[in-house]
Amino acid sequence: MVSDVHGNGPDLARAGDGADALVCLGDLVLFLDYADHSRGIFPDLFGVENAHRLVELRTARRFEEARALGRRLWDDIEREGGGRMAVIEAAVRRQYAELFAAFPDRTYATYGNVDLPHLWPEYARPGTTVLDGERVEIGGRVFGFVGGGLTTPMRTPYEISDEEYAAKVEAVGEVDVLCTHIPPDVPELCYDVVARRFERGSSALLDAIRRTRPRYALFGHVHQPLAARVRVGATECVNVGHFNATGTPYVMQW
Repeated sequence: MVSDVHGNGPDLARAGDGADALVCLGDLVLFLDYADHSRGIFPDLFGVENAHRLVELRTARRFEEARALGRRLWDDIEREGGGRMAVIEAAVRRQYAELFAAFPDRTYATYGNVDLPHLWPEYARPGTTVLDGERVEIGGRVFGFVGGGLTTPMRTPYEISDEEYAAKVEAVGEVDVLCTHIPPDVPELCYDVVARRFERGSSALLDAIRRTRPRYALFGHVHQPLAARVRVGATECVNVGHFNATGTPYVMQW
């Protein structure tokens, strides 16, 4: 299991070694690395100093100022003849070409909130199964997948409404292992101790866990959680880790 790959292609290429399958819970794209402001699409386009400033504003929750900075920088790109989405997609395509090539033959993946789902069919090779609001059997257990994130002031690319997200959770139904990008709405699982803020978790996901009682609920999204594991009734809820930083997959055995 990996989540929040954020451009870590070299470790991703080794993540499935010795495993029967690799499960990826999204966020392949690296737009901006909060630990190393020189890495990602944003500093490649706008420089490290502007990346420092953006991180500073977002960390202080000064989202309007962060968006104003972004608008000014993108206006400069557009004046030079580049369309915003075309520039972003070109950069994402370069990352996807490397990262999808790193997946082993038996990979199951869903989207994170910073991914661009409409590009995935171009890069997912035979042997990579993409699921969102769907189920699949792996090794005799039923896995359900729900991708994306909920709407936030960050306005990342694949954020959807609570209602749309809840419908995908409902479509998955009863499973042994519930795989999502974002956590259930449990405070200890949603609070990032480094960013010092709550990320959005899903109340619909928490309700489904209480109602259907999967053995495991696995997710990522929160890079430095207050708690990496919490038990909700019969279900072990586990943050599988910030793969970009650790390079180490979470391993399930049965």
